[in-house]
Amino acid sequence: MPGIAVGLPSETLSLAYLAAGVLFILGLRDMTHPRTARRGNLISATGMAVAVGITILWFEILSPLVLFAALLVGAGIGTWLAVTVDTTDMPQLVGLFNGFGGGASALVAGAELIDLLGPSASAALPVETTTAAAITGLIGAVTFWGSVVAAGKLQGALKDPIRYSGENVLKLAVLVVAVVAGASLVAQNQLFGVLPAAEWVPSYWVVVAAASVLGVLLVIPIGGADMPVVIALLNACSGLAAATTGFALDNSVLIIAGTLVGASGVILTVIMCRSMNRTLTNVLFSGYGATDSSDEDSSDIYEGNVMSTSPEEVAMLLDIARRVVVVPGYGMAVGQAQHAVAELATLLEANDVEVVFGIHPVAGRMPGHMNVLLAEANVSYEQMQELEAVNPTFSETDVVIVTGANDVVNPTALSGEASPIAGMPVLHVWDAQTVIVNKRSLSPGYSDIPNPLFTNDNTYMLFGDAREAMQALVKAYKEGH
Repeated sequence: MPGIAVGLPSETLSLAYLAAGVLFILGLRDMTHPRTARRGNLISATGMAVAVGITILWFEILSPLVLFAALLVGAGIGTWLAVTVDTTDMPQLVGLFNGFGGGASALVAGAELIDLLGPSASAALPVETTTAAAITGLIGAVTFWGSVVAAGKLQGALKDPIRYSGENVLKLAVLVVAVVAGASLVAQNQLFGVLPAAEWVPSYWVVVAAASVLGVLLVIPIGGADMPVVIALLNACSGLAAATTGFALDNSVLIIAGTLVGASGVILTVIMCRSMNRTLTNVLFSGYGATDSSDEDSSDIYEGNVMSTSPEEVAMLLDIARRVVVVPGYGMAVGQAQHAVAELATLLEANDVEVVFGIHPVAGRMPGHMNVLLAEANVSYEQMQELEAVNPTFSETDVVIVTGANDVVNPTALSGEASPIAGMPVLHVWDAQTVIVNKRSLSPGYSDIPNPLFTNDNTYMLFGDAREAMQALVKAYKEGH
């Protein structure tokens, strides 16, 4: 029954939803490349505004004034987060956004069941509605609590993986509880018949409660290096939860939007798993704690075998270099060194030095993290080369500058079968004539293992904060020209 849109043709709602769906698809297409990603975001946001606006006008959900007030509050919070959150904290923010999507889907599905049930608590719901609601409750609650834990890990509040004996059995048991409660909801039996509310609605909240525990249990054993995969997977789950909520509400635009998010998230998850040479089951049920990475004593490997250098010495190397590759990592993001790195690249190019950036798919803590930071510093996308493209060129490179990266340039991935990163594709920077590694210290990366690259004969350590080191290098290079 139309709300304040009374008088509009009945086809208006379908046409508006169709337009929103087309905008979602166009926006997603543009988001496949960093150069057009900003436009893709704007197009998708426009589509969402169309979908939400027509829904508020068409259906008598609440007072339009209350709904628009809620939208203003939400928009205000979103704007504040976008303006105030540092780019280094964006992975946590994305993780929380995923969680909010999953949690909202679970709550909406529960509210729909209560609304359809009515005050008499005697109505029977269609099986397709209860099935969609049960799936939504399961996926949505897992997404919310899994995302909260993931954000906590990325923030450093939950740094170490939590492993314990029988953890997979416990996860399976909790999943069984959720599935049984979901089946009870679908069958609408009297499992909770003694309760004053409807016989089967309480079972929905059992689904949500069990799935909440499952979400926590799934993520707490996972190490920080696997977080990009987890974030991508939770993104897919939030989309799937939204899509199933669309089935529960019989809302086509929610099904379209959720399916697009879910499908793109699944594709991204597969790409991330391939980039780390890990299967999804390995990420979810094994974790880094499954391998013994702590037995290696880094002091035995590094002591007396590491050569340090200074910005002035690196500048002298750059004076005679004809090709330079910069490999950024999370340390560059933490130090906000992208502008200094970009300035150095500009200076080198002005002296006819070829400069490219080698980007590992999981560098940073979020897919595309390095690309965004470098683009912010006006580095052209043509200079950013992916792992497969840049690896064959390292043997023709005079100087590689690794700033803030560690695991993605660790040769142990190719040789150590017992290593947590064994088999993970890495950047072969050691093939270059000279490698400069800029780090604060010799501390390990997320994999918590030493990096033999630091002891190579052609590797020199430039210790210090990424921004300060790069600014000092820029200054030294300028003084020589």
